[in-house]
Amino acid sequence: MTYRDLAAQVGLAPSTCLDRVTRLRRSGVILGHQLRLDPAKLGRGLEALLSVQVRPHRRELVGPFVERIRALPESITVFHLTGPDDYLVHVAVADMADLQRLVLDGFTSRSEVARVETRLIFQQWDCGPLLPTRPEGAPAPTTTSDPQAPGSPGA
Repeated sequence: MTYRDLAAQVGLAPSTCLDRVTRLRRSGVILGHQLRLDPAKLGRGLEALLSVQVRPHRRELVGPFVERIRALPESITVFHLTGPDDYLVHVAVADMADLQRLVLDGFTSRSEVARVETRLIFQQWDCGPLLPTRPEGAPAPTTTSDPQAPGSPGA
């Protein structure tokens, strides 16, 4: 998308849009751009989420485990979690046999992997862009102690 197209979509002049994007990049809000690929067109039409428990779950094992999972060609995203599962891994494979091979050879064959639970993804949807909690420069919301004021719980 060009800056001119972006400016038209958000209702700004192209020069203003370019200035804002530049400022957002410099401040670290914009981290980069992503190339999106269709896994099915790459021969990986079956996607799944793998919930993984590792034992022992120790700090010194996190880095090596994550790097090994990231190196698998089937891995799309790895999340380190709280709760009963330690990791959630989004994978894309060719078919069920390929998924079984990945789970058995890539995960459960490892001594630190205690359990893998697999969930197939039927469909997924992208959500809208992540927006700030309030527009840049907007004043913070005001609060009132008047229970009858519009918008207050007692109104």
